[in-house]
Amino acid sequence: MYLPTHFEETQTNVLHELIRSNPLGMLVTSDEKGLDANHIPFLIDAPNASAPYGTLRAHVARNNPVWQNQGEVLVVFQGEEAYISPAWYEEKKLNGAVVPTYNYAVVHARGKLRTVDQPEVLLGLLNALTTRFESDRKNPWQVSDAPRDYIENMMEMIVGIEIPITHITGKWKASQNKSTQNRINITNGLRSENTVASIAMANLMENQLFTTPTK
Repeated sequence: MYLPTHFEETQTNVLHELIRSNPLGMLVTSDEKGLDANHIPFLIDAPNASAPYGTLRAHVARNNPVWQNQGEVLVVFQGEEAYISPAWYEEKKLNGAVVPTYNYAVVHARGKLRTVDQPEVLLGLLNALTTRFESDRKNPWQVSDAPRDYIENMMEMIVGIEIPITHITGKWKASQNKSTQNRINITNGLRSENTVASIAMANLMENQLFTTPTK
């Protein structure tokens, strides 16, 4: 990924938060047939001695050959994104020398994929995934709500995967290379559009503009 220094995000907690907020990752693999991509919801575990940048965990269908790829893989997570109109720049009023751009936040995580096939570990993964996605519901569904034999049969059709992250990169393209006034203009323009995507990007840009994280 092309990564100018002013767009680079290196704080592990910030990178993990994007993954938690946008858990559907694009798992990119390569084998003798070429490149492949699978879209999978992931959990992110905290860093430890063997995985200093954390561990991604998920499951896939046993019929999906992706779990047999034991080499290095790449997982891409897409966060906030929005089109930036040249109409919002100060230069538009002065000389018109402006062009559109697109702002976004992404995380790229790399590591070697390994499988999780022990029933008790796989069940723990399913419980963790369910808790993650059901926790905000009024009456959260639990794995134990389904008949045990049904869950056991379903577990035979899936394989757990883990990716201890060996390299993680974040790119927060949030107009950091523009003047303060232009960045304020852009956030105001995004808020005026009043879409979910534009408000999310405005929030991200304001956080980048008015805070100075410790890196």
